[in-house]
Amino acid sequence: MAGIHDVWLFVISGLLLNMTPGVDTLYIVGRGTAQGWRAGAVAALGIGAGCIVHTLAAALGLSAILATSATAFMVVKWIGAAYLVYLGATLLLTRAGASATVAPPPATLSRVFAQGFLTNVLNPKVALFFLAFLPQFIDADAPQKALAFLVLGTIFIVNGTLWNLLVAWSASGLGRRLAAGRGAATWFNRALGGLFIALGVRLALSER
Repeated sequence: MAGIHDVWLFVISGLLLNMTPGVDTLYIVGRGTAQGWRAGAVAALGIGAGCIVHTLAAALGLSAILATSATAFMVVKWIGAAYLVYLGATLLLTRAGASATVAPPPATLSRVFAQGFLTNVLNPKVALFFLAFLPQFIDADAPQKALAFLVLGTIFIVNGTLWNLLVAWSASGLGRRLAAGRGAATWFNRALGGLFIALGVRLALSER
């Protein structure tokens, strides 16, 4: 199929990778916990949209620029790191007494979508992941490699979005439980903010 092999192994590997907690998962948990199922689901869709960009970039060879150009990688890396630190600082500075929120203050769904999109797109390691992972399941002599990238990317995005929607649903349940105690919500808020800042610093200090 379009020069693709071991699709079953790709699906299993992709699901396992999606289940591994990361920046995207943290963002969905933050929004789902603070604003409920709808916000968490929209955050998941925003991240899925970001993965579409990475898939198209890999298919068109644009991700290869990040892999070979130290300057391009550095620029995207610093922008992404700064954005993560900004999200983390927003979490930490949320006033504990304002409400029982555990993520940035309630935002419109369009803003939630945009932030999820940027969280994913501005992470250069996601671009390199698509460039490194997808080719392992494409035949070297495939006549239409770009199409193969798009097919595999679509499978990965659909499976990942379904998993992220489940995460959003679970986070909304957690949010209802935390709403009963502002103290717990405050500490959850601070812990999540600290994790975002730590991930941003880690990204900024990483070599590749």
